Amino acid sequence: MNPILNQVPYYSQWESPELVPDILAGTVQAGDDPLWERSGAVSEEEYTYWSWRICGMACLRMVLDFWWGVAPASIRLAEECLAAGAYVRHPDGRLDGLIHGPFAEYVRTRWGLYAEARDPLPMKELAAQIEGGRLLVLSVHPGIRTLDPEPARKGGHLVLGVGANDRELLIHNPSGFPDGSQQYARVPWADLSRFYAGRGILLGPPRRGRVSAGTGRRSVAPGH
Repeated sequence: MNPILNQVPYYSQWESPELVPDILAGTVQAGDDPLWERSGAVSEEEYTYWSWRICGMACLRMVLDFWWGVAPASIRLAEECLAAGAYVRHPDGRLDGLIHGPFAEYVRTRWGLYAEARDPLPMKELAAQIEGGRLLVLSVHPGIRTLDPEPARKGGHLVLGVGANDRELLIHNPSGFPDGSQQYARVPWADLSRFYAGRGILLGPPRRGRVSAGTGRRSVAPGH
């Protein structure tokens, strides 16, 4: 295939991407993120609750910025998805989601983008989907950030596929580390199979054909 790399803006699921290693290690609490108010949360407690659960909203912000040039606050998006049935919050605080079918419907109706939930979404199709102009929200194990040789399972976290070549998939990872696993992180195809749960959401531009100026920044970058 011809190497493809889409110039997609990056957003972390935490407002301060540089703090991700410390937040995950527990040496910094999510509520201590100095930029937490940018999330749309009304309190540090609300930010802490959602920030661990909104990898999908971070992916959505990237997609919306890429095609529409807007990136609504992550928790405002999460609240809309909750109302749309893409999340289910239980009285004890448990959260089910992101539920792919209702999420895809929400993206279509609220944002006017192409969105299709696919289960299964075979790994062999991913490169062709990107080559066809789509971005991919993929269910993977969070250990993908370090290419963990023995992840405990597949799935449990969402990343955005933004590029591909014959050797690897390139992803934006909402919980990646700033040393190279946040933006355009390279995941060899042979490694992806350890993490990928075989399901995801295809996202595409708001209409068929070439994306017009101002609504997208798709580009080909040979050599990546």
